[in-house]
Amino acid sequence: MNEEQRLASQQVNQPKQEKDYSKYFERVFTAPSLKDAKKRGKEEVKYHKDFAIDEQFRGMGQGRKFYIRTYGCQMNEHDTEVMAGIFMQLGYEPTEQIEEADVVLLNTCAIRENAENKVFGELGFLVKYKRKNPEMLIGVCGCMSQEESVVNKILKTYQHVDMVFGTHNIHRLPHILKEAYMSKEMVVEVWSKEGDVIENLPKKRIGSIKAWVNIMYGCDKFCTYCIVPYTRGKERSRRPEEIIQEVRELAAQGYKEIMLLGQNVNAYGKDFTDIDYRLGDLMDELRKIDIPRIRFTTSHPRDFDDHLIEVLAKKGNLVEHIHLPVQSGSNDILKIMARKYTREHFLNLVEKIKEAIPDVALSTDIIVGYPNETEEQFQETLNLYREVGFEMAFTYIYSPREGTPAAKMVDNVPEEVKKERLQRLNAVVAEFSTNALKKYEGQVVEVLVEGSSKKRDDVLAGYTRRNKLVNFAGPKELVGQIVKVKIMEAKSYSLRGEFVEVVKQTEVHA
Repeated sequence: MNEEQRLASQQVNQPKQEKDYSKYFERVFTAPSLKDAKKRGKEEVKYHKDFAIDEQFRGMGQGRKFYIRTYGCQMNEHDTEVMAGIFMQLGYEPTEQIEEADVVLLNTCAIRENAENKVFGELGFLVKYKRKNPEMLIGVCGCMSQEESVVNKILKTYQHVDMVFGTHNIHRLPHILKEAYMSKEMVVEVWSKEGDVIENLPKKRIGSIKAWVNIMYGCDKFCTYCIVPYTRGKERSRRPEEIIQEVRELAAQGYKEIMLLGQNVNAYGKDFTDIDYRLGDLMDELRKIDIPRIRFTTSHPRDFDDHLIEVLAKKGNLVEHIHLPVQSGSNDILKIMARKYTREHFLNLVEKIKEAIPDVALSTDIIVGYPNETEEQFQETLNLYREVGFEMAFTYIYSPREGTPAAKMVDNVPEEVKKERLQRLNAVVAEFSTNALKKYEGQVVEVLVEGSSKKRDDVLAGYTRRNKLVNFAGPKELVGQIVKVKIMEAKSYSLRGEFVEVVKQTEVHA
């Protein structure tokens, strides 16, 4: 047992060693079930447009503070915005200091084993705060909470946790908090079967320049390595009118960029039974809204249709950057990944996109060291990367996730081979990134200024339409504006430039 687990096992209120959980489950425990999460029934998606905080919870947070630590993707970040909005409607105040918080939530990610280990380490670390303040509520939410094995581990090892809830019942946060305040036991409410789409959820958005907008939830692809279909549930789309209205409101509030979110974003609308309406249709309508930039993530090659390409080619506020995860360049590996497209299909899709949008910047995701991956198959991935000419990639060593089909495969690629392949892949990624950035030297580009550089407070940073990071000197008054910057130097993963002028609103994406 490591030090974190030892601390975690020393409870503020020590439970009996031989605790009988069976009665507890019947009373307040709604456990996640991997078996149920794997099912895809034909249940009708319930649509709720009238979310509101019940009067019984008003003032619950008066004089109390909350702290949320977020792990993982933009979807998790956006879920945190929603939970923060609910907390604030309950009367809680946000804090950046754990020791000041009355409620601490860890909004978790399950995509990689390393992400889960960080959360367990943090839970062990939180014991000391619980000792100092026994009234503090500690909660675990997000994708890890949807995993049966994780909840079992929390029950056994981290009994100072007060509440566990999943991705499908964030709107139930007031009820869960009330139960946690009243109960002496850990409150666990995790739904394995979802179906609801909840509108009108409050949000405390992070920043005032860029905003995330969920357009759909869940994934039905069931790639053999991926836990997301089990933690996020089946695909279900928001109605277009709700999304369009939300984007219009964000435009009126002065936001400059919108990122449309979905686990499989370009499957949007496939679940509609009353209308024939897909992501291309939605983007075509959003294109008419007066907001400078619109992006989307994450897409799946199987659902990237010709109509979407046609709409994106109209540009305007639809940017020339597409993130298109390929995962592997080998047909054999793609097959055991259950990606259900071939290398040839992917390259044909890329050709269509480039023909319609010649100046497009493509980025991707790649996994190395998948079970049974040979050197020859890895070389196919390197060759595909070069053939496509990706300008950026997120690269990963294969990490088995309990409950996925791949976890049952023999992980027969030695760790040192995985690491060596990742290094070789990253060398190619760096080469292509540098070459892509070199082309910008001497050019004037539009940059949405997001704030100060991470390394220097006197340097501003922002991104181009094609998602290139630019650093330049300029006054803080430029933050939140789109400006023209002349690129002076290309670095490995960013550009250095000199401020030219502010772009007039009428000139943006002209």
